Amino acid sequence: MIDSTFAEMNLAVFQGKDIGRVLWQPRLEYWYHINQRRGTLPSQMRNFSLFDVYDYCHASVRYFVRPLQQCYRATQVTEEWLDQTHLQKTFQTPNGVLQEVIHYDEYGYTSYRSEFKLKTLDDFRIYEALLQDEEWYWDQEIYDREVMAVDGRGAPQFYFRRSPIQGLFIEHMGFERTIYLMQDHPDVIERYVEVATAADEAMYKVLRNAPIAILNFGENIDAHMDPPAIWRKHLLPYYAKRNQQLKDAGKFTHIHIDGSMKPLRRLIAESPFEAIEACTPQPQGDVTLEEIKQALGERILLDGIPAIYFLPLYSMETLLDCVKRVIELFHPRLILGVSDELPPDSDIERVRIIGEMLETFHA
Repeated sequence: MIDSTFAEMNLAVFQGKDIGRVLWQPRLEYWYHINQRRGTLPSQMRNFSLFDVYDYCHASVRYFVRPLQQCYRATQVTEEWLDQTHLQKTFQTPNGVLQEVIHYDEYGYTSYRSEFKLKTLDDFRIYEALLQDEEWYWDQEIYDREVMAVDGRGAPQFYFRRSPIQGLFIEHMGFERTIYLMQDHPDVIERYVEVATAADEAMYKVLRNAPIAILNFGENIDAHMDPPAIWRKHLLPYYAKRNQQLKDAGKFTHIHIDGSMKPLRRLIAESPFEAIEACTPQPQGDVTLEEIKQALGERILLDGIPAIYFLPLYSMETLLDCVKRVIELFHPRLILGVSDELPPDSDIERVRIIGEMLETFHA
C-alpha cells in the first residue's frame, strides 16, 4: 500500500485498511490563494501552482471536485456588485422576491452574509417556492476534468448543501433570528424543515447515483450554535436519514466539526458518520486530543493538528510533539491534517517537514 497513490491510500483508510503509513492531507488552498493575491508567496514558490505546493509539502489534496450542479426552472437569479466587496443576489421566484448580500474579504476569497434572504415570516413562503423550483444534476465532464487534473493526489470528495437547520443558521436567516423564531413560531420552523428536507431528496438522489465514494457533510458544527438540544432534535435525525441513504448506495461520509465540541462528545459518539473532520484540540479548541479520541471511538479522524501550531509564535518542537501524539492516538484510523485550514501567515516549511517525516514513517 505504501507504493500506492494518495488517492488509493485516501480511499483505503475509509475502507478500514491499514495503509502502512500516515496520509498527510493539510488543506493549503486558503494559505496559497491569500499569499498569491497579496504577493507574499515564498520566493521559491512565486511560480508554483497550488498542486506544486502540495507536491513540495509531500501532501495529499482533499477537495478539488465540484460536479454537483444546481439550477432553477422558473426562478431568475441576478447578481450585482454593490462595491468591491459586497455582492447582492436577487431571487425572483414564482411566489415573490428574495434578496441577500454576500460580503467578501479584500482578496475576494472568504465571505459571509451581511444580509440574509429570509427576513420575515412571509419570506418563508417565497423560499418554499425557491426550493420546489430547483433541479440538481451531476456534471460528469467537470468531474472527469478535475480528477484528471489532480492526478492521484487525493480521492475525489466534496461538501454540499447543509442540513435545513444548519443552513438556516449560517446561510438563510442567521443564528439569532432563527433561535428567536424557534421559540416564537415553532410551526414555521417545522414547516420549513419539512419542505427543505423534501427538497433535498433530489440532491441526495444525485449523490447516491454519483461515481464517488466519499462525501462530506460540510456543516461547520460548533457546540455554541448546535448545543445538545439542537443536535438531538434537528440534526441527528436528519444525519441518520441521509447517512442511511448514502451507505445503502455504498458511500462513506464524514462531517465537519470545526468549532467548540466539548458538550457534543457523547452525541458525536452516537453519530452515523465513518469519520469526523477538523476537530480542533487545545489550545485552539476546547477539547484535548484524548477527549476527541474518546468521542470518535473507532471513527476516522481527519486533521487533528491545531492550525495555530504552524504560526511562528509556537515552536517546531510543540508542533512535532502534537503530530506524534495524534498518530499515537488515532493511527491507522487517521488522515492527518490541519484543523481546519492553514493560516496565511503560517510557515509553509513546517508543512513540508511533516510531509517529509511521514514519508519515512512506517507503522
